[in-house]
Amino acid sequence: MSSSGPDLVCQLDNVQALLFLRSQLLSVEDLENGIYISFFGLANDALSYDYTASLECLEKPHKPQYGGGIILNPELNHGLKGWSAFGGAEMENRASGGNTFIVAHSRKQMNDSISQKLHLHKDKLYTFSAWIQVSSGNTPVTAVFRTNSGPQYAGAVFAESGCWSMLKGGLTVDSSGPAELYFESEDTSVEIWVDSISLQPFTQEQWTSHQDQSIEKTRKRKVRLQATDAHGNPIAGAKMAIKQNKLNFPFGSAISKYILSNTAYQNWFTSRFTVTVFENELKWYSTEWSRGKEDYSVPDAMLRFAKQHGLAVRGHNILWDNGNNQPSWVPSLSNSELQAAVDKRINSVVRRYSGQFIGWDVVNENLHFSFFESRLGAKATGVAFQKTRQLDGRTTLFMNEYDTIEKSGKGSASPDKYLQKLREIQSFLRGGGNLGIGLEGHFRTPNIPYMRSAIDKLAAAKFPIWITELDVDPSQPMHLDQVLREAHAHPAIHGIVMWAAWKPEGCFRMCLTDSNFKNTPTGDVVDKLLQQWTHAGLVGTTDADGFFETSLFHGDYEVAITHPTVTNSSLIHSFKVASSTDISPESALLVKVSA
Repeated sequence: MSSSGPDLVCQLDNVQALLFLRSQLLSVEDLENGIYISFFGLANDALSYDYTASLECLEKPHKPQYGGGIILNPELNHGLKGWSAFGGAEMENRASGGNTFIVAHSRKQMNDSISQKLHLHKDKLYTFSAWIQVSSGNTPVTAVFRTNSGPQYAGAVFAESGCWSMLKGGLTVDSSGPAELYFESEDTSVEIWVDSISLQPFTQEQWTSHQDQSIEKTRKRKVRLQATDAHGNPIAGAKMAIKQNKLNFPFGSAISKYILSNTAYQNWFTSRFTVTVFENELKWYSTEWSRGKEDYSVPDAMLRFAKQHGLAVRGHNILWDNGNNQPSWVPSLSNSELQAAVDKRINSVVRRYSGQFIGWDVVNENLHFSFFESRLGAKATGVAFQKTRQLDGRTTLFMNEYDTIEKSGKGSASPDKYLQKLREIQSFLRGGGNLGIGLEGHFRTPNIPYMRSAIDKLAAAKFPIWITELDVDPSQPMHLDQVLREAHAHPAIHGIVMWAAWKPEGCFRMCLTDSNFKNTPTGDVVDKLLQQWTHAGLVGTTDADGFFETSLFHGDYEVAITHPTVTNSSLIHSFKVASSTDISPESALLVKVSA
């Protein structure tokens, strides 16, 4: 089947024609399996990114993001135009309460659903969203794009009956070509209802522009410095040299015990980072290798080192739910003995370090593993958080998981499953306690649009979010650059810790230095970004009213002022650029420096 571009456009109704115009249609490609509409993204670089994500199951879905983007008939107001049955499903257009939507029914296989054919481009970043409902119960539904290189998962959601849930995701593709959007659910007994679908392509330039805009808004603030003389008169033409002493955004890496005796390691680390975590030294198997014989001498020394150098520390971890990572004597305990040992561990480690860590990973990776819940019951995780809160009530208590932002689809640690577990823990704390979201970030090939969308959804829960164990394949340092930029730019991220503790035998996966503490390629990425996230050698000259205005990252600063009329050869003044949700980024901080 083939058709020319003009002929096809003539067949479109007004709404579809507007979609063509908005998306700047450049060509219609004739392909063997039908007509695929080829879009090359929006030329409007000012198109902003929509961070909105909904956790509520609503009576009516929201309008599609970006007006549906390149999806045809995204609100199903024009029947089934643009949509086809996928697999063995049957489909129909339905309406309820003034809202129209598409339904896939009579499903026999998990991927029996509805679909739309598209043409995707490898140089685009796609954000995807849809509102999903099922005919009964509560079940995961996944959005999938079938491409020439295989299925690409864009995201998943727990869909319910009787209300609409927002699925938000994203994807990139390895090569340009035809693709087909469809939905999956392992529960073939349910109908899949879909509405308000959106697929919006962004160029890399647009994506980078979004990051820059977010950084300006959330990580920086306008600052107006005014130089005045002893009588309060402005000094025009004064030179202002600004030096940043500390970056407020927490950025760091894990450390090992070898930092205690290695000056080169110490100098390399402390000249860069503001936060750290002990890789293995605080884990239960390190502090109580033999039953009843606790030894905290190494983590004590590491904490003293961190304090001496002004490094904040995350507490990792109290318990680890992986049965293979327990002290060797723990698995053979009876259930009652195990409960007593767990209680003793929590009391011991939390009391010892209460108030000294900025966060605790309480039961590490308990979406992937279930050692304690399988032995002590379904309440074991919640009770551990409850006891930790009682002993250290002001410190943030984290769930810490991998594959929540690294891997799209319906895995055991998807954003929906993460939030479901977090709500369960919150019920044990009765609404109290400072809960936090810990995202490890062990990336293979990063799916940056999905990473952003997953953080969007988690952010809707209003808990602080940290990237806690970030690493990439060290042979692909550009992936570290991509992930760090995305994390730093996202307004919901409160801090980043890389998983790159140096040891003589090598790092867990990614090293930032070699054994002589010269940067590896991934270390070069870190230094390059630190230069971009800090200010060095910033010099300006005051105007006729004595003002010099600039935009500065949140942090601690000194400004040195020199001018022939200033009696001191160089007048130095300290000031802070603080981050606060109460301060508009457009509101300039006024710093007066009097000579």
